Amino acid sequence: MMSFKQLAAACGVALFLTGCASQGDPRDPLEPMNRAIHSFNETVDKAAMKPLAQGYQAVLPGFAQTGVRNFFSNLDDVVVVANDLLQFKLEQATHDFMRLAMNSGFGLCGVLDIGSEAGLKKHNEDFGQTLGHWGIGTGPYLVLPFFGPSNFRDTAGLLVDSHYLDAVYSLDDDEARGGTVLLRAINRRADLLDAKSALDTAALDGYEYSRDFYLERRRALVYDGKPPKTLE
Repeated sequence: MMSFKQLAAACGVALFLTGCASQGDPRDPLEPMNRAIHSFNETVDKAAMKPLAQGYQAVLPGFAQTGVRNFFSNLDDVVVVANDLLQFKLEQATHDFMRLAMNSGFGLCGVLDIGSEAGLKKHNEDFGQTLGHWGIGTGPYLVLPFFGPSNFRDTAGLLVDSHYLDAVYSLDDDEARGGTVLLRAINRRADLLDAKSALDTAALDGYEYSRDFYLERRRALVYDGKPPKTLE
């Protein structure tokens, strides 16, 4: 996986290249570079991540997969609560803190999702959304090696969340941190096996579909599902 310094350096290179990129979709001035990175990520996925996810799904019982998914979701709620507060969503922050406390305490460190059963649904907040909430523009669309679709704002948000809030990246032991990051990535990829297969079958241009889906989804998340209408 890329280190924080490597990711920051990649963003700097992308920013430099913005000025000399080809014309096309105005949201994606770096399309030639992004397509190359997208192709690289697809190659890595086919060669490594997809087989690992298929093996993980075949070997691990369904209840164990659910437990792993819940565990990482609970760790993610630390990021959610912090960004709730940064956006002054105080009622949601209280809700999400209660969910985090309940799952951490009564749900065996999040392995059991007690909070959802109690009616405390999970929210999705990160520092990229926080920047959007406070009026920071997305910047150009950007595909990151290994991480996939992003943009300049969300890449900055990823760096902040990972460096300061993500408990996985805070592990001191390099082997434990690397193994945990890999397990989380495999778990997420296993959850997307069916969806990714359907996308590969249906989409005429997987790159464009991934880009458009990502940008629209992130826009909806920033505006809590109610984005303002835009002029075509």
